Amino acid sequence: MKLLAIETATESCSVALMLNEEIIELSEIAPRRHNEIVLSMCEKVLAQAQTSLTELDAIAFGRGPGAFTGVRLAASVAQGIAMGQDLPVVPVSSLATLSQAVYEEKQVREVFACIDARMQEVYYGVYKLSSDYLMELEGKEKVISPEVINQKVSSHCYGIGSGWNVYAESLHRAIGKKISFDADKFPQAKYAAMLAKAYYLQGQKLPAEEALPVYLRDDVAEKPKNKVVF
Repeated sequence: MKLLAIETATESCSVALMLNEEIIELSEIAPRRHNEIVLSMCEKVLAQAQTSLTELDAIAFGRGPGAFTGVRLAASVAQGIAMGQDLPVVPVSSLATLSQAVYEEKQVREVFACIDARMQEVYYGVYKLSSDYLMELEGKEKVISPEVINQKVSSHCYGIGSGWNVYAESLHRAIGKKISFDADKFPQAKYAAMLAKAYYLQGQKLPAEEALPVYLRDDVAEKPKNKVVF
């Protein structure tokens, strides 16, 4: 299977090309520059693999939650490429991508993924490992003040994401215990690609026009207006 994944929901801009079991990835911390570099990153991973867009099976994208412009950019780029090549798209939660990274890197089976949403709020979701070795959401993803979160997790849960950098003390109070965390991790396309492959094989793929971002804050999802085509 050949799948291109794009993740731009946070400060990190990343692209990954999955070729069966191999993944070629590029990632750069580039706040406010994602729109300048994301297409060239796509071109570079394709060139490195000596693969063209016509050979792809699908385009995956980080659907959010995250920064409004970043989430919209990933959806727009994915939609543009998919429409140009008549490919399906596979949306992947950016919180799920963070959680999958923790499992793959640390073999942790329960994750409290949390991204700083600004305005004294966070995007968060609790994920647990499924029998398919995929991190699955428990309940709902939310945007909320960390001060009012009331979430039960096990002592083996692990925190991940930029929300822990700003609100670790409040989050520990919210879950009623102190857990280990990594506040410096951002969602990466490599792990989005892993999830997208599984979703694709499960039939969770959509036509390009349904490449919708998820913002959570306003509970709205608009179709991207700017279609980007190579």
